[in-house]
Amino acid sequence: MDFPSSLPPSLFTTGPLGLSDVPDVSFMCSWRDALTLPESLPQGSENTAPHVAKVLLWEPDTPGPLPLLPPGPDPWDPGVTAQDLLFRGGYQFRRQPQAVLDVTEQLSRFLWDHGDIAFAPLGKLMLENFKLEGARSRSKKKTVVSVKRLLQDLGGHQPWGCPWAYLSHRQRRFSILGGPILSTSVASLLGELLHEELALRWEQLLLDDAFTGGALAWVPGRTPEAGQLVYPAGGALDRLYFQKVNLTPGSEPRVLGGPGHIRLRGPVRQVVTRTVQGEALLAVRSDYHCALWKVSKQGQPAPLQVLQVEKGATGISLSPHLPGELAICSRSGAICLWTPQDGLQQIYKDPETLVFRDPSPWRWADFTAHPRVLTVGDRTGVKMVDTQGPQGCGLLLFRGGAEASCQKGERVLLTQYLGECGPECLHPTLHLICTQFSLYLVDERLPLVPLLKWNHGLPSAPLLARLLPPPRTGLPRPLLLAGQGGELQLLHIAGEGASTPRLAGPPQSLPSRSDSLSAFPPLEPKSQWRLQERLTAPAIGLAAAIPPSANTPVLSLFQLSAAGDVFHQGLHLQADPGPDSPAPTASWTPQATASCSRWLKALLEVAPAPPVWAAPTFSHRRLLGCFEPQKAEGKAPEGLRTAMAKGRLLQLRDLGLLPTEERAPAPEPGPEDELSERLEAAWEGQAAAWWERRRGSSLGPGKQPKRHKRRTQLSNTFSSLSGRLDLSDAASPPPSPEQTLPAARPQPPVTPPSQESTQELWARAVPSERQQTLRDYMAELPLQGDAPGGASVPSSQTSSVRATPSRQRAAVRSGSQPHCKKPRMGF
Repeated sequence: MDFPSSLPPSLFTTGPLGLSDVPDVSFMCSWRDALTLPESLPQGSENTAPHVAKVLLWEPDTPGPLPLLPPGPDPWDPGVTAQDLLFRGGYQFRRQPQAVLDVTEQLSRFLWDHGDIAFAPLGKLMLENFKLEGARSRSKKKTVVSVKRLLQDLGGHQPWGCPWAYLSHRQRRFSILGGPILSTSVASLLGELLHEELALRWEQLLLDDAFTGGALAWVPGRTPEAGQLVYPAGGALDRLYFQKVNLTPGSEPRVLGGPGHIRLRGPVRQVVTRTVQGEALLAVRSDYHCALWKVSKQGQPAPLQVLQVEKGATGISLSPHLPGELAICSRSGAICLWTPQDGLQQIYKDPETLVFRDPSPWRWADFTAHPRVLTVGDRTGVKMVDTQGPQGCGLLLFRGGAEASCQKGERVLLTQYLGECGPECLHPTLHLICTQFSLYLVDERLPLVPLLKWNHGLPSAPLLARLLPPPRTGLPRPLLLAGQGGELQLLHIAGEGASTPRLAGPPQSLPSRSDSLSAFPPLEPKSQWRLQERLTAPAIGLAAAIPPSANTPVLSLFQLSAAGDVFHQGLHLQADPGPDSPAPTASWTPQATASCSRWLKALLEVAPAPPVWAAPTFSHRRLLGCFEPQKAEGKAPEGLRTAMAKGRLLQLRDLGLLPTEERAPAPEPGPEDELSERLEAAWEGQAAAWWERRRGSSLGPGKQPKRHKRRTQLSNTFSSLSGRLDLSDAASPPPSPEQTLPAARPQPPVTPPSQESTQELWARAVPSERQQTLRDYMAELPLQGDAPGGASVPSSQTSSVRATPSRQRAAVRSGSQPHCKKPRMGF
């Protein structure tokens, strides 16, 4: 901590500030008489203040802030994280780790999720040669191809790594033909745009300057204890809420009724309030719009003006001198001033940065001790500009260089005017400048050289700062500094009148929202992770109030997270803490834990945000098309649905199962358990026999099989005949003279009744108009008699036995007679 030495006013001279780098000083004539220092005081004066004033210590009421309002009904999406953008692989030859953006994965996800945007221009170009429905058509000039089946294949296509992934010949042919065109146009043009967007997102992850200044404000009411909080909420932060709150010393703030809200066209980025001459004003900044309201004594806002910023607004400020005067900054480098009398006028524009080149388009403007002088800041420095002087003239107030002992890569993040009209205010020429490393206090009368420098040590960028009135007469003024990650630090700045501003005691770290995790009840891992994600959301707003009280001063601190949650914490000022006094400790009260439990219950009722990208499901129309879903029977499905509806763990009683020691023996498979019988027969190698039995039992003596198509009937008939009879391709040749005797002719054997019934069984599968033809044909075929011994031979063995002599006789006849043409068998 660097405490500056006392700067006696005798070191300065009265009159305007001298410029060393700007030869023309005519623009300073308009505020020459306003910025003059008081006369030097004698060395033995009582007003000389020490370097470090009286030590002040604030004791928190609870170990962490508590939720003030219930969570909103809209789910919160934390957005893109660093793990989503970085390349997961690494290079072996790199000595130092380096962040590499994974453009390939992001491009594949973009093509999959937003194919209409990526391929819409190509689709318009190919519209002449492709059509969605109908058959292909050809002409002399062009060929129009139908892509209906191709789209059906793409509907079931899966990304790599899915076990059901497949590629059809149409997809492969289309990828080969359209590969050069698609890869050249999409990968080159879209890849460049996507890489630019990823680089912008990566910069936003490192530093998101959209909520610089804070989106939470405290508007005082009729009494010092009453007021209202103005903050954005909703899934897109596009609704501006006005919540009335009553601050009671010694107890928690009391919320009065429900909040009123105003629906805006864009997300709210900054909310500024200021009371000038008894008139409360409220300014709101969005991405491309800025609005100004006048708040009445009853707390009702009345709109005054709405302004549109084409290039995007980066900051707004309200004048502490004139009511209704508003300064607006644009990304193009323009600074505009709006007043109710003169309207909107541009007072400064410079697209380049002040000191050195920096790619950031962030600009900031604030007011000074003179009503017509403004400060213009960017990442490299801060400049004072006279609105009544010529364009382009100004005086550097601060720059990142050797004058302020800045580090390498140090950039300006926030500038704020600290001078306010009041009996116990700091000097009206002080400005606060925050960087990612240090905090500076700069005086307008002594540019470039800061009066105070302090390394804040915050792990995140300090984008929020609030200067509060002194809690008591004669005490220093508290200064709250908040980082983007939710870290809070409390400083005290002393130095009224001609004394030099200084830190009153060491800074104090305050609890953050993540410290309140111990007040919530234990949860399952998924809900616990969701709660932690909500508590660690980035901080986008900070407000505080010190209501007047006769006893110990109380500081009411309000915080707003990016999820739209408002948290509150009370702090009490310790009376005369000693130099060796221990740090204050607090514990959770039953009221605090009950409040956290109610807030958590309301949070878990809000549906979580849908995932940004999810793997698609495979198409099962081709895999499961011939199966019909079976209705589940029993207690298991009902118990499973009940457990899922209540959100509890699945137990044995939900599935209808008894505990292990009381489990009943498994029942034997009954006659109707087809699956068990089939699996058992297959396990023993008797699946074919089971199927024959099942087929015979299903047909029965009085049942007939269903009539199939004619093509299937004929194929089944020929297959059954080939299994029982000898269906040789050649018919019997004409008999020789030696075989013309009637006694030598083979007589057809008498068919027993069993065989007749067997023939009738397979004949039933043939249509009635074909049965007689088959009977006549079978009567002409030579059949063998029964097997020797009178034993019955199975049909399969009979067919094999009958087929062998037939082939032998055919061979003998073919050897004795000349070859003749084989007649075709037909009906």
